[in-house]
Amino acid sequence: MVVDTLKLLSRRGLLGAGAALAVPGIALAADVAAPDAAAPPVAPKPPVPAEPAVVEASASAVKRPRRPWTLARYTQAMEESGRPTTISQTEFDAIQARKPAAMKLIEGYLKAHFGSVDPTVMTAFEEVPREYYHYMYADHVAAPAEAYETTPKPWAIGYGSALSDYLGQAYMTQLLSPKPGMTSLEVGTGSGFQSSLLSRIVDHAYSIEIIQPLGHAVSHIFKPLGYDNVSTRVGDGYYGWPEVKDGFDVIIVTCAAEYAPPELFKQLKPRGRMIIPIGQPFKRGQVLYVYTKDEHGKIHSRRDVGVFFIPMTGAIQKQPKAT
Repeated sequence: MVVDTLKLLSRRGLLGAGAALAVPGIALAADVAAPDAAAPPVAPKPPVPAEPAVVEASASAVKRPRRPWTLARYTQAMEESGRPTTISQTEFDAIQARKPAAMKLIEGYLKAHFGSVDPTVMTAFEEVPREYYHYMYADHVAAPAEAYETTPKPWAIGYGSALSDYLGQAYMTQLLSPKPGMTSLEVGTGSGFQSSLLSRIVDHAYSIEIIQPLGHAVSHIFKPLGYDNVSTRVGDGYYGWPEVKDGFDVIIVTCAAEYAPPELFKQLKPRGRMIIPIGQPFKRGQVLYVYTKDEHGKIHSRRDVGVFFIPMTGAIQKQPKAT
C-alpha cells in the first residue's frame, strides 16, 4: 500500500488575521478501503423544513461559445456581477502569464494521484478564469492578483468562507467524475468556483449556500460569464434540492459532516456518485467518502483520503448523531 500526503483543503478554510488557514490532511492513497466498506450510518429522516428561498435559478442548460478573456471582459463581468473593480493591463497580463504554470501543476497532480488526467476537468480549469473569483465579499474588495499562485492555498472571501486551493478542487472534481449530460449538486457554494467548473462539464449545476449574504452575492457572478446553466439558492444543504424532480447524477459536499445526510442519498440517481467529508468538527481523522448508488438503489461506499474541513452547519448540528 502506498502512503501519500494529499493537501486537500476545505473551501471554508479556518480564518486568521484576515486570511484563510486550513490544515492539510495526511492520508493513505485512494485504495485505503475496498468498495462497500462500512460507512458511518445515517440519521433518521428529520422533518422537512419550510422551503428555502431561491436566490437565482437559471433554467437554461445551453453553454455559450467561448469568448476571449480580456481585461475589458473581466472589468465588464465584474461590473455586471455587482463587484466593480479596476486593474491595469499590466496587472491583468501578469495574472494570465501565471496561468499556464498552474495548469501544468494541476495536470501533474492529477496524473500522480489518478494515473491519468480527465481532459474534461482540465478543459474546465482552462476555461474558468480563477481571478474572477478572488473577491472578499465582506469588504467588497477584489484581489485578482492572488490567482494562480505558485504554492496553492485557500483564500479568504469573507463571512467565514474561502476559495479552496486549486489542487484540492482539481482532485475532488476528477474524483467526482462529472460527465456531459449529467446534473450536479454542490452543498456549499462559497466563491462559486466549483459550481462554475462543474457547469463547464455537466448540463446543469445546482448549488446551495447556507450563509445568506454570501449566497446572495455569489448568485450574481455566473450570468456575466455566460454560465446560464447554474442555479443557486440560499438554504440548508442538509436537505439537498428536492424540487429537482429527477435528482442528481453527482453530488459534492464541501464541508465536514458527522454522517451523510439521508436526503442527499434519496436525491442521488441510480448509478450516481456523491463525495463528502465525514468526521468530527475541527478534528483530525476526517475522511473523504465516495458513495455510489447502484441501479437497484443500494448505496455503496469507500474511504478515499484523509481531509480537514470545517463543519457543515444548520440542521445536521441539531439532528441526533448516528449510532
